Amino acid sequence: VQLQASGGGLVQSGGSLRLSCAASGRAFSIYAMGWFRQAPGKERTFVAGISWSRGIAKLADSVKGRFTVSRDNARSTVYLQMNSLKSDDTAVYYCAARGGGSVQIASREYDYWGQGTLVTVSS
Repeated sequence: VQLQASGGGLVQSGGSLRLSCAASGRAFSIYAMGWFRQAPGKERTFVAGISWSRGIAKLADSVKGRFTVSRDNARSTVYLQMNSLKSDDTAVYYCAARGGGSVQIASREYDYWGQGTLVTVSS
C-alpha cells in the first residue's frame, strides 16, 4: 500500500484545514487508517483513526471536538478535518495503514506510512 498525504499548509489560529490521504495498491477497505503528528523535537503521537469495516472513529483527547476523521473507501481516501486550530497543532501530519480492522494508537502497530504533510498554525 502506498499512501500520499496532502492538504497541509499555513493557517491562522482558529482556522481550519482538511488533510487527505490517498491510498493505492492493495484493497484500501481492509485497512484501518490512522493519523499521527510529530512536532519538532517531539515524538510522533496518535491524532485520529478510523476502522475499516464499520468506520468507527477514535480521536486523541487533545483534538476531540475539533477534529473529525472520515474515509471514502470508493476513493481509497481518508480525511482529517481540523477545525479551531491552535498553535499546538503545528506538526508534520502522517497517515498510516494497518492490516486488521481496528484502530490502534501505537505507531508501531501500523504497517504503511505516507510521507507527511506540514501543518503550521500561526498565533
